[in-house]
Amino acid sequence: MSEDHWGAAEDGAGGEEGSRTEEVPQTVQIQFQSPPPLPLTPNDRWRAATVAVLNLSGLGLGYALMRRWVAAAVCWIATGILLLVALPVEPSGVSGGLLIVYLIFLALAAVHGAYRGLRTPLTWPRRPHVAGVLAVVLLVVPIGAVALYDQAHANAVQQMLLGQLAQADNLIEVTQGEPFADAEPQDNAALAIYRNLLENDRSSQAGQLVPNRLATFYQTVGSPYAAHDYCDAIAPLSYLRNASGTIGAGNLGSLATWPDDRLATSLYQCGVGALGNSGDSTAAKDLSELLTTFPESSQAAQVEPAVAAAINKAAVGISGSNPCSVTTTLHTLGTQASALTGGTASVAAALHKDSATASADVESGTYACGVSQYKSGDFTDAETTMDNFASTYPNDPNDAVAHDFSIAAQIAQQEPAAGKVLPTAASGGSVSVTILNDSPDPLEILYTGPVTGTVNIGACSSCTTYSSNATAQEDACTNGNINYPQATINLLPGTTYFLQQNTDDSGAAPNASSEQYDADNAYEECAYETDTDTLPSLL
Repeated sequence: MSEDHWGAAEDGAGGEEGSRTEEVPQTVQIQFQSPPPLPLTPNDRWRAATVAVLNLSGLGLGYALMRRWVAAAVCWIATGILLLVALPVEPSGVSGGLLIVYLIFLALAAVHGAYRGLRTPLTWPRRPHVAGVLAVVLLVVPIGAVALYDQAHANAVQQMLLGQLAQADNLIEVTQGEPFADAEPQDNAALAIYRNLLENDRSSQAGQLVPNRLATFYQTVGSPYAAHDYCDAIAPLSYLRNASGTIGAGNLGSLATWPDDRLATSLYQCGVGALGNSGDSTAAKDLSELLTTFPESSQAAQVEPAVAAAINKAAVGISGSNPCSVTTTLHTLGTQASALTGGTASVAAALHKDSATASADVESGTYACGVSQYKSGDFTDAETTMDNFASTYPNDPNDAVAHDFSIAAQIAQQEPAAGKVLPTAASGGSVSVTILNDSPDPLEILYTGPVTGTVNIGACSSCTTYSSNATAQEDACTNGNINYPQATINLLPGTTYFLQQNTDDSGAAPNASSEQYDADNAYEECAYETDTDTLPSLL
């Protein structure tokens, strides 16, 4: 029984041991619940506002008083970058984008500093109200810095504008005395600066000085007029007159009309000075511009009287020693008068009349020129002039005499002695001269002396040239079986000069001779040609 007990005990022990399970450790979670935040006091709000205001200074002072040095350093770096960009002060100022970024940064620093300042005590001063007052006082620093910067920037802008004004002044100064064509680019640059100052910075120091500078500019550019260089003054004065369209008449004041009278005077003086100059278009160009641009001006009223006076003055020289030059001048004056445009209707009518007067004077002058050329021995030009006169003015009373001058000039080119006698209107006379043509070529006989004229004789179909002058002297015009072509002319007593020339374009050179004739006599002349000298001669 005791064994059973023991066994049971063992069984019990074994059973207890057999039913034993492994214990799993359990995790115990412990939760700590923070106490609720203390309610904000007025001092906390004062401190937060103080930190925000201090950070608005851009110096990070709010962070510094809370010993948040990293945040303070970020503020210092941001403000340092701004100072590096803004200083030294330039007229262009600081970029607007950079300012916007910096202001956003300051706003963020103020908000962030205020948040941190709600629970973070300041190292100094301990009393929040004192810190708030100090923060407001310290705002004077950035506000004053901004004011000083604005003043410095305004001064920099003024200096820049004054520099631009000085640049324009220098452009004008260096062009003094230069031709306008060379100076015009610099003048344009200076005028552009003045215009920009007036339009964009009129209230600046430089802008207020522009009106005086413009007066100097006008006087400098228009200086040729002051020196009485009227032709050279036209281009710069026209330039100044057109400047009102560029810079605005309202900006110029009295300068807008400053060039007008000066330009009108220059056009008149230069144009009148060129009247009568052959090949020079200045007179017609300048006077037409005057009549068109300033038709009611006193200068325009003087144009027609000046043209008429020039024509009348030149016409006096027709009877002088150099009628050819005078005639050229009159022809030019007539052309110039007819070329003038603009002005009133009465001026145009008067100029048309002046042109007709000049044309009539040219007609008289052309004849006088031919006579003068003949008298001076310039027979070639005299022939040309008289031929032109006769063809241009066939109804002129001197037309017939002009033809005679042309004939006499042709003879005088071969026989200068013929040019010592001036042709007259005389025709016919008591001396009968019959000319026989003993040559195979048709002849034209020109003669001058007491009577001037021409006669044509047909070719002799039965005639031949002679072997020599000696043979011709014996046999010319003696063959009774030949009906020689002939012509008879009536002359006045005295020496008559002849010029015989072929009319068949054979190329034979003309031949001149002279004969003395007595009154109331009849003469017979014989024309012949030789093999060695094919020129027709009179025997």
